[in-house]
Amino acid sequence: MPRTNFHLQLNALKDKLLAMAALSQQALEFSLEAYLTGDMGLCTHVREIEMAINAAERSVDEMAYDLLAMQQPMAIDLRFILSVIKINGDLERIGDQATNIADRAEGLRDLPQISLPIDIPDMGDKVRVMIRRAIQALLEADAKLAETVLTLDDEIDEMNKHVQRELVEVMQQHPVVSHQALNAIIISRNLERAADHATNIAEDVIFWVRGSDVRHKFSLAEAE
Repeated sequence: MPRTNFHLQLNALKDKLLAMAALSQQALEFSLEAYLTGDMGLCTHVREIEMAINAAERSVDEMAYDLLAMQQPMAIDLRFILSVIKINGDLERIGDQATNIADRAEGLRDLPQISLPIDIPDMGDKVRVMIRRAIQALLEADAKLAETVLTLDDEIDEMNKHVQRELVEVMQQHPVVSHQALNAIIISRNLERAADHATNIAEDVIFWVRGSDVRHKFSLAEAE
């Protein structure tokens, strides 16, 4: 394959991945809105988007593996294709988290809405920022922007722990609202996992652009 055509194929692969990223972001947006507003029609849209995400995942994987098979890319091109394969999986899993949130929203359909001592909307906003920045970093090959995603992950982890502490206490003191509280705990956990996938994407962007494995560095720091 001539190099010019090869790089055109790389650009097409990137476009496919970015289109899939848009679907994952939309699915998460709709699922949170369904939970916060009680609009169950949005849950149907989330499942339709999830089907499109699954199809897109297969298409991106096939294209990436074909490029690896047809040409032996070197250095930054090889890192890009390897990163695409991993980012592809993380985007699909963000779609899974969105579907899980939609399922929980439907589980609350016939229950009274109550006020809980947590801020799921704020947590959702921060997770969406993480995903948006990770995708923007991919679009612009911006490792510095990707690094800002990593700094937000600890904040989401702490928010998730706070939700669990607060709502376990709510369930102990007010068992009548246990179902609502438990669903909120699970939704918080889904958001925390979506944030983890955004972090993975950011780390893969850094690997692609700089050739450095920041995950390995962080694991060493944590061990110390």
